[in-house]
Amino acid sequence: MFRGGGGCCPPMDLMRSETMQLVQVIIPAESARLAVSNLGDLGLVQFKDLNADKSPFQRTYAAQIKRCGEMTRKMHFFKEQMSKAAILTSSTKFSGAPLEIDDLEIKLGEFETELIEVNTNNGKLQRTYNELVEYNVLLQKTGEFFYSAQRSATQQQSEIVADQFGDSSLESPLMEQEMVADPLKQVKLGFLSGLVPKQKAMAFERILFRATRGNMLLQQESVDEPVTDPQSGEKVVKNSFVIFYSGERAKSKIVKICDAFGANRYPFPEDLAKQLHTIQEVSGKVSELKATVEIGLAHRDSILKNIGSDFEQWNNMLKKEKAIYHTLNMFSIDVTKKCLVAEGWSPVFATSKVQDALHRATTDSNSQVASIFQILSTQESPPTYFQTNKFTSSFQGVVDAYGIAKYQEANPGLFTIVTFPFLFAVMFGDWGHGICLLLSALYLIIREKKLASQKLNDIVEIMFGGRYVILMMSLFSIYTGLIYNEFFSVPFELFGKSAYACRDPSCGDATTEGLLKVRQVYPFGVDPVWHGSRSELPFLNSLKMKMSILLGLTQMNLGIMLSFFNAKFFKNTINVWYQFVPRLIFLNSLFGYLSILIIIKWCTGSKADLYHVMIYMFLSPTDDIGENQLFPGQKIVQLVLLLLALVSVPWMLIPKPLFLKKQHEQRHQGQHYTMLQATEESVTQLGGHHENSHLHDEFEFSEVFIHQLIHTIEFVLGAVSNTASYLRLWALSLAHSELSTVFYDKVLLLAWGYNNIIILVLGVTVFLFATIGVLLSMETLSAFLHALRLHWVEFQDKFYEGDGYKFEPFAFSSIIEEED
Repeated sequence: MFRGGGGCCPPMDLMRSETMQLVQVIIPAESARLAVSNLGDLGLVQFKDLNADKSPFQRTYAAQIKRCGEMTRKMHFFKEQMSKAAILTSSTKFSGAPLEIDDLEIKLGEFETELIEVNTNNGKLQRTYNELVEYNVLLQKTGEFFYSAQRSATQQQSEIVADQFGDSSLESPLMEQEMVADPLKQVKLGFLSGLVPKQKAMAFERILFRATRGNMLLQQESVDEPVTDPQSGEKVVKNSFVIFYSGERAKSKIVKICDAFGANRYPFPEDLAKQLHTIQEVSGKVSELKATVEIGLAHRDSILKNIGSDFEQWNNMLKKEKAIYHTLNMFSIDVTKKCLVAEGWSPVFATSKVQDALHRATTDSNSQVASIFQILSTQESPPTYFQTNKFTSSFQGVVDAYGIAKYQEANPGLFTIVTFPFLFAVMFGDWGHGICLLLSALYLIIREKKLASQKLNDIVEIMFGGRYVILMMSLFSIYTGLIYNEFFSVPFELFGKSAYACRDPSCGDATTEGLLKVRQVYPFGVDPVWHGSRSELPFLNSLKMKMSILLGLTQMNLGIMLSFFNAKFFKNTINVWYQFVPRLIFLNSLFGYLSILIIIKWCTGSKADLYHVMIYMFLSPTDDIGENQLFPGQKIVQLVLLLLALVSVPWMLIPKPLFLKKQHEQRHQGQHYTMLQATEESVTQLGGHHENSHLHDEFEFSEVFIHQLIHTIEFVLGAVSNTASYLRLWALSLAHSELSTVFYDKVLLLAWGYNNIIILVLGVTVFLFATIGVLLSMETLSAFLHALRLHWVEFQDKFYEGDGYKFEPFAFSSIIEEED
């Protein structure tokens, strides 16, 4: 059923997963690598690990994987270097002959050696250049200090000499007289100069003062611009300093403190002529080194560009090679060590393709022995494989997020394509908001090729992955919005005139009182006259609440029907008669009856109270219904339905454990042993025996009975709670409509009424932000999550086990897409 396909693609059963088979392949060692490579290109075989008891280092191809890992390390090194140099990898396809892995290893080694050598030389040159730049800055700052100090000392000396012969010699300080009198007693001071980070300057000065006990003189001056530190290579704000000291002991302490604080020391000549010569010499070296560094960086960039042009091809080649050897390590080796034995799962339709891939590997490798392909019989449950495209994959992902389908059980993803966006739209119905969602979905779809090749942030990536889900949600939202007749909460007469008109001009718009029906019923959706009337809320509340119950019961019945198809497919008659039938009777005896009453009330226009009918159907089933009667014989029908609901509970609970016990006893007596059939049908029916996988285990009747009791109680209580859960459709639809009305009436119309351009612009801005932020973002997410819950809990719980495991074939396409 629901089969489709054509052309090169096999027919796909959308209702059931693909039929799988366990295959065994015996490959000669000389063609093993090429065979696995061909199967990786095909991507339709999931291999089993036959060496699970061995560590990675004990496996056959550990050396090859280590070799690939070393080449991968080199590729990561190249990528890091290109990232630092802001060089992008080229996405153009390689047109030349592909490299062999041995040639690639040699080439990567040559590039790494050359790049390391260039980086080492550039690092040394850059460090020397940064030191010279610092030295140049120091010469300028310290030169200014020495020049001003020397000029001040010369001026002071001339004043002392002039005062020596004047009348004020008696008043001059004794030290000055002594210094002038005996120059030999003057102390010779040493000094150190350099640069220290500005943030460490205060601590640097404090430690120097304490270490020398104040016997030093420190002069600091801030450098105008940050300089590149030679050691770290980072821009740092620094201070130039000159420290005057006396004695070698003080010098050794100061040197150690400078090293501890990361202060770079540089020599400074005392002679003015030598200072000028040094400045000129350093400036010349700086210019020369700058040109040399630029040439070195250009050479490095040219190497990285050569690597970048082939980087993607090499990287993909390494990923494939590493994956091939990882897969080969999962194979077992026969005693002669000439053949590899592999086992894995493959779809039945891919048999010829797998055999063709193996044959091509044998031919291309010039092997004298062909690979052997055979199908194995097994009791293992196969993996689940649904063939999807870019449209259906996102809906299948919604189902898979709950749990992977058991092998060949009914796939909810087929129905989710319609039911999920529809239930979302019931809560989100507004065709104005639906158009906004449609535009965003169309933008993602039109630009999907460009966006697929880009690195997206988490939120955009989620939206891009679900672009077709958003497309369907928007289309259904436009549909339900037309039914609700809401465009940003504003009604329109799109399908004709309203069926009602005012009796006279004074009737007003705020009430339906005084309205007269003058035309036929509004042809599609809600009559626009209801919006803004006094009866709008009661009318829409009643409509949406009853519609939610009808939609919920329909979807739950669909889930129960799918459980019937599952039981028929797996030939489980016990589940048909003692699970499907009583569940269908119980649900429809109560809530199916309620749905029929809703439809009858709509058709007849009766004013019967359905709450009263349902409550007293349980409390007083024999009492007269009175004015709440909707059809003749209603009382007898209610008694019969109530009796059926009560009978269906033990019907679900008691017979199934007894029949399972009887089956176990018969099986134990050997009455049900049959010959094993190594056919496709036997593999297909594996899923049907999933519940009976405990064939040879001990049968505990108490455990089975308790398990069935839990399921029975869960369904009985769930029938009530799940039906009530669908009322969220009514609640969220009402909330969305009322929020839209509030934003339109209290923001946009209120701002429009002031006749002030500033208030109008402000009001429109607030309305846009509220619509986008609340209605198109938060409300969309809220409706999405509630629709998700209705599918996972209320719908899938009726038939979906979701305890399978996904078919994950060995495929290069998925390996290349993975992030490093």
